[in-house]
Amino acid sequence: MQAEKRQGMAKGMPRFSFHVEVRPMFVYIRSGKQGFAENIPGDRTLTSDMADDRTLFQKIADGDIPSDMVYEDEHCFAFRDIAPQAPVHILIVPRKPIPALDDLAEADEPLMGRLVAVARKLAAAEGLTEGYRTVFNCGPAAGQSVDHIHLHLLGGRSLGWPPG
Repeated sequence: MQAEKRQGMAKGMPRFSFHVEVRPMFVYIRSGKQGFAENIPGDRTLTSDMADDRTLFQKIADGDIPSDMVYEDEHCFAFRDIAPQAPVHILIVPRKPIPALDDLAEADEPLMGRLVAVARKLAAAEGLTEGYRTVFNCGPAAGQSVDHIHLHLLGGRSLGWPPG
């Protein structure tokens, strides 16, 4: 569960505060007792049918979550990992939200080839002339943390073997 307290100013309105708690499938907003927030009676609950069912990566592609985007086309996009495991760590993500490698269909083969081709182009653009690694993680035991298939491009340092 995440919780945070925010304060803000509405144009021409007095200061107000509110508390937001995010729980699975629900967002609870408790109004403060100051300014125009006192006009909001009691607690409000946003129901699950109002929830956003896009994946984290879809939200990044849509610009709803900030990222360091390095590539975009009609099939995929790529951005720098926020917790890089190498000097260059880029995630290459298809726009189609495929949860994992195990969910690929035969029709997805050209898309997967596109991800690898984009990784090659980005490696060249990043100056990874000494080598680089590409990695797909499939499932929690392999380290997949987002249920939207993505290819890791890692480079800029010597990468040991075996990984992990």
